[in-house]
Amino acid sequence: MTSTRSLKLLLKRGALVAAANWPVVLVQFVADTVFNALLMVPIAGGVVLVMLLVGAEPADLLALEYQQVVPALIAALLAHRVALAAFLVALGLVAGGGSVLMFAVKAGTLTVLTAGEQVAGHIEHPPLHVSALTLANAFTIERFTTGLRRLFRRYLVLGGILAVAYALAVGAYAFFVFGPPVVQALGGAITVTLASIWIVALITVINFLYLLTQIVIASDDCGVPDAMSRVARLLVRDMRSILGVLGAILALMVLTTAASVLATAALGLIAFVPFVGLAALPLQVIAWLMRGLVFQYISLAGAAAYLRLHRQASLADARDAVSQRLEVLGS
Repeated sequence: MTSTRSLKLLLKRGALVAAANWPVVLVQFVADTVFNALLMVPIAGGVVLVMLLVGAEPADLLALEYQQVVPALIAALLAHRVALAAFLVALGLVAGGGSVLMFAVKAGTLTVLTAGEQVAGHIEHPPLHVSALTLANAFTIERFTTGLRRLFRRYLVLGGILAVAYALAVGAYAFFVFGPPVVQALGGAITVTLASIWIVALITVINFLYLLTQIVIASDDCGVPDAMSRVARLLVRDMRSILGVLGAILALMVLTTAASVLATAALGLIAFVPFVGLAALPLQVIAWLMRGLVFQYISLAGAAAYLRLHRQASLADARDAVSQRLEVLGS
């Protein structure tokens, strides 16, 4: 019961700190939208290549999410190695440039959240007043840009490590899906299904560890290797609480996605109604904006909760160190 209450308070604190610093939610949403828009340029070019070389229907590809379009394009272009290489190079250049933008934005965002979490006091305990939210609002342009300059180089190094981890994961997935006939003969469709589940789980774990490392770098102003060792200690010390926060965030993401799918389906029905269907497009745009903002808010609320856990662990380690020093001096 106590652990459940602590988890609720932790999630409540993260949600309130993220709400108090709502400008960073908007900044993250705009940056993520720009990144996705940039990715659509080489993806659209890949669709044209597939249409010209393979004769596939572009509507079938564009109907998929961009995360699903890229594997479909690669599978379709495997027989045309030059076109595949051109598509991958274009996608890599755009993804690399967009990732640099995301690193910069994340540096400023986590700097603001760290400052807001430190001054929030006991905001998670009732009663909740507007003054408490105002006190937890640490967003300023100066703080955001200062954090960007201070952490950008370290986040860039961490992003390189993330890219290597992605490459190894995708390479292992491609080996099992498109690998030698001996590997494919072991399971066929079962192998592909298990490999797909494995790659999704692995990418989730990689992203989770990547976020924790970013948080520790922003909170402690340390380098990447030191941050990784502190993340390992944090996981050992507070694994149960961290997994509780992760499970709650993933559940909220799933519920938000389900609500978005239902809303999209409902708007699709409205679109067939004469005259009334004219309102479907602006409603779809509003639904898309709300979905993106809610996703960003949930992710930043989770980041604020992880920040709280890390600060509590750091304070506990400092108290233990002082106690040990006093025991040594007393003896």
